Amino acid sequence: MALIFFILILSHLVGVSHAQLKVGFYGKTCPEAENIVSTVVRQVAASSQKVAPVLLRLHFHDCFVQGCDGSILLENGEIGERHAFGHQGVQGFEVIERAKEEIEKVCPGIVSCADIVALAARDAVVLANGPSYEVETGRRDGVISNLTLADNMPDVSESIQILKAKFSQKGLSEKDLVVLSGAHTIGTTACFFMTERLYKFVPGGGSDPSIDPSFLPELMGACPRNGDVNARLPMDRGSGEEFDNNILQNVRSGFAVLRSDASLYEDVDTRNIVDSYFGIFSPFFGTSFEDDFANAMVKMGRIDVLTGKQGKIRSVCSTF
Repeated sequence: MALIFFILILSHLVGVSHAQLKVGFYGKTCPEAENIVSTVVRQVAASSQKVAPVLLRLHFHDCFVQGCDGSILLENGEIGERHAFGHQGVQGFEVIERAKEEIEKVCPGIVSCADIVALAARDAVVLANGPSYEVETGRRDGVISNLTLADNMPDVSESIQILKAKFSQKGLSEKDLVVLSGAHTIGTTACFFMTERLYKFVPGGGSDPSIDPSFLPELMGACPRNGDVNARLPMDRGSGEEFDNNILQNVRSGFAVLRSDASLYEDVDTRNIVDSYFGIFSPFFGTSFEDDFANAMVKMGRIDVLTGKQGKIRSVCSTF
């Protein structure tokens, strides 16, 4: 009996090991998959500068709800996950669908939509002059899409304590929180997400006191009281189209646009991590922001993935 039990446990462990993500998962079954995704992303980027932050954000939002399973891509009427309040403004679905269509022509039923999202995010970062990194693949696609499952998405108005807790629940560290927030180095945000910070931050009205006084008029000019909530402004003042650590320098100086970014400097642990990238010896000792960001992206890409025989491989990313 003990021998049979041991054999069953061993076979289970072997099965698990074969079911894990790995770099080059499609090396034999669909060797052109990564090149196809990269080509599609470059083609879209040629006519749209916003594709990099859009695809990066799409990957983040996918992974934080039910894990990196492509469930955010599914259309399920008004109750579909992509319509959740926490996913407001998330875009890029058509880019993933386009890449999927091209891959299906070559390797039908092989490559998951979840993997395409992860690959496209990496390619988008590279296009913005960010770090290149190897993407682990082998994810399967989820089969559940419900907007209520996105109720616990991190929000730009939340305190640093809540953000740390939400990242911890996903197996992500405080350093991961800092460097993944650094993704805000590219892209824009809507004034909708700025109203409270600029005009209702304190009882009776008023602005977030952590905003540098010289920066406040600039923010108010971009997002005036009772103005267009859909108007947009760069999340990284002075470097909104280039992937770099300027976003963290802005956090240190009181020039963070988003409240969640500013909060990184209000906690001792996250503040020390932010500062670590600007020390006198930081270029010579320790890892760079770019390296840490790449590592955090790989780590995020492992959140609650479906592998092996779990889930399915969708032929169309928006349908079950």
